[in-house]
Amino acid sequence: MKTKNLLFILCFSILIFACSSSSSDDLTGQNPDPNPNPDPDPNPTAKITYKDDIKAIIDGNCLSCHGSPTNGPSNSLHTYNLVKNDVDKIIDRINRTGAGKMPPNGTLSNSAKALIQQWKDDGLLE
Repeated sequence: MKTKNLLFILCFSILIFACSSSSSDDLTGQNPDPNPNPDPDPNPTAKITYKDDIKAIIDGNCLSCHGSPTNGPSNSLHTYNLVKNDVDKIIDRINRTGAGKMPPNGTLSNSAKALIQQWKDDGLLE
């Protein structure tokens, strides 16, 4: 009789422990982020283009001074070809921290800087 009771208790205990979980995710109702990258690229094979990605950065941060050639700067950035031809200078200037940095009254976000660099690396697609 003792053996049956002991066997029953043992089986019952195994059943209880097998059905429980000590996972903190289950206990808190939160699942870990399968992709902890805070800024994932939804399409890693997509190429960066001037029209879709770079033009908005240039328009919003550069054209107030580097718009038309009559604004006074030595280099205008109002067309794809002008930006493409000056991309090395642009990358140099946006990455500077001292004299000659662009834009002069602030800095571009790291993601904008990386996007311009990636555009160059992808072949300066229009």
